[in-house]
Amino acid sequence: MDGEVDGETERAARLLAAQAQAAELFTEVDRRGLIAPGRGERAVSDDIRDLAHDLFGADRHWHKRIVRAGPNTLQPYRQNPPDRIIDADDIVFCDFGPIFEGWEADFGRTFVLGDDPVKHRLVADLPAVFEAGQRFFEESPDVTGAQLFATVERLTAGAGWVYGGPHAGHLVGEFPHATVDGAQIENYIADGNDRPMRRADRAGRRCHWILEIHLVDPERGFGGFYEQLLDLGG
Repeated sequence: MDGEVDGETERAARLLAAQAQAAELFTEVDRRGLIAPGRGERAVSDDIRDLAHDLFGADRHWHKRIVRAGPNTLQPYRQNPPDRIIDADDIVFCDFGPIFEGWEADFGRTFVLGDDPVKHRLVADLPAVFEAGQRFFEESPDVTGAQLFATVERLTAGAGWVYGGPHAGHLVGEFPHATVDGAQIENYIADGNDRPMRRADRAGRRCHWILEIHLVDPERGFGGFYEQLLDLGG
């Protein structure tokens, strides 16, 4: 039993360390002004990739790198909108999954370049909806993926936005976690996943989750994105 506890403690510590590096990466992206008017989304993505390598030696990402600006921020993960040049008053989000020493991070943040108050309100609402969803998870020991997804949709509507994706997160772990459980619905915070989120995966390890929040304003033509670890805090 002690070995199992020690192993899970080490897994949690590694996942939190990977997330801390991802947060530091995004802080440096902002400090260096990599997201700027006149730059293309792909060019910014490549710069962030190179910065992750320079700062942390990360040379792999477990999912595609995403930088989206303006109307492209309405699109969910699986879409591949054409490269767009960032405007002076754009909203831009980044979704990166760097691998740090064999452990997956999955981190998303949104930036506003201009003074549009609605865009700034959306960016402020992203962590608020995340934290409310996290509280629901913490207070619901037997919560299922479907129940948490319904809660995120309710919180989104309560804040005056539309939810922009088919799910609100997924499993995360040692790379490549996808080879353990594949792409089945039970591995997502989504409608149709009626399994408890607090469970072991097929390898017998405790499931750890990413919660992602994608708020959109279809009428105004923009959205924002925020994601990080759900069950480990940090």
